[in-house]
Amino acid sequence: MSGGQEQPGDGAGAAAVYRALSGLLSGSHLAAPHELPELIGRYAAVVGGRDAVAYLVDLQQQVLVPFLDSGGPDVDQQVDVLSVDGTLAGRAYQYIEVLTQDAEAGRVRVWLPLLDGTERLGVLRLTLGADAATDASFQEPLRHLAALVAELIMTKARYGDRIPRLRRRAEMGLAAELQWSLLPPLTFACRQVTVAAALEPAYEVAGDTVDYAVDAGVARAAVFDGMGHGLRSAQLAAVAVAAYRNARRGDHTLADTATRISAALLDAFAGAAFSTAVLVELDSDRGILSWVNAGHPEPLLLRDGKLVRTLHARPMLPLGMRINGHPADAAIAVGRVQLQPDDRVLLYTDGVTEARSPTGDFFGEQALVDLLVRNLAAGLPAPETMRRAVRALLAHQQGQLTDDATLLLLEWRSGNTPALLPDVRPSSPS
Repeated sequence: MSGGQEQPGDGAGAAAVYRALSGLLSGSHLAAPHELPELIGRYAAVVGGRDAVAYLVDLQQQVLVPFLDSGGPDVDQQVDVLSVDGTLAGRAYQYIEVLTQDAEAGRVRVWLPLLDGTERLGVLRLTLGADAATDASFQEPLRHLAALVAELIMTKARYGDRIPRLRRRAEMGLAAELQWSLLPPLTFACRQVTVAAALEPAYEVAGDTVDYAVDAGVARAAVFDGMGHGLRSAQLAAVAVAAYRNARRGDHTLADTATRISAALLDAFAGAAFSTAVLVELDSDRGILSWVNAGHPEPLLLRDGKLVRTLHARPMLPLGMRINGHPADAAIAVGRVQLQPDDRVLLYTDGVTEARSPTGDFFGEQALVDLLVRNLAAGLPAPETMRRAVRALLAHQQGQLTDDATLLLLEWRSGNTPALLPDVRPSSPS
């Protein structure tokens, strides 16, 4: 590197990377959320990085917003916002790639994806000497730096409002505030299971929600579509998710879990409100998928780039609806199917397929399947496929959804999992 700084490939450079990582980690313990930008800049400089800025994606995944220090512009101003579609930073985010571009003489700007596990938070920008940016031995340490930055952002977001505010580009309704506070991360992956979900409208979502849990040998997921709109609908969804987690963590069967959720909604709303739902359970060792349908659109099984079948099981009544004295378990049918490696199961709410264009055309199941299959076949990561599906849905309704729209994609032993992590080697845009 120029100016007598430590070379990244030698022992001194490795020591600098270690100092940066350890300093960033140690300094984070007593750092408030709004102090992270200064901390990131300070320790990126240890490895020769200048102008280090974390860009966080907004809730609708349309723009990347700079996370600036306390002395910077107000977080609500439209300052240096980068589009996810059409910018190099956006491409690094979409494709989970490390990308470079020329900066001032002898230096290169690097864009690194910010990942909390496999959940995309945004990108990290820093400017390095050209020798460092092209040194293969320096690329994995750079990824480690970006990974630590992402973990700190995710952790510190719980302790202040600066980071959540930064990711909002519109005023959030009270119902949506409740829903987002309950959501799990919308992307998860391990060697056996990948989960990717999306919800719209981000700032007004109320009755739709998702939840999941991945444990040894089993992955469980659910999609709920609560009756109505507004705060009451969000309260309904919140009770449903709490009851789902309570039953799931008690290791109850699918049928018993559905019964318990229904009983909780009856207790809370006395039969005046209900929720449709699909609950699924995947034996992640053997690939056996089980599901219960409570008056919800049937899940779709995708295999080898096409729709194989809808997953039908005799539906029970929507959760929270009275069953007229019949034992709840007697009304519940559990479907089962053997998956193959790379199979994908899509759960969705009717707000997706029943979305109408201004001319009255439904979005429809076939358009949904074609969109997913095309993007997955192109090697796009599952979360990017979900993002593009939502973008297409919004375009179909010219940005004005009339109902909540929710998607959850569950993959078993996906060969596409490596696409969820960046390649060690940086590349220039083609």
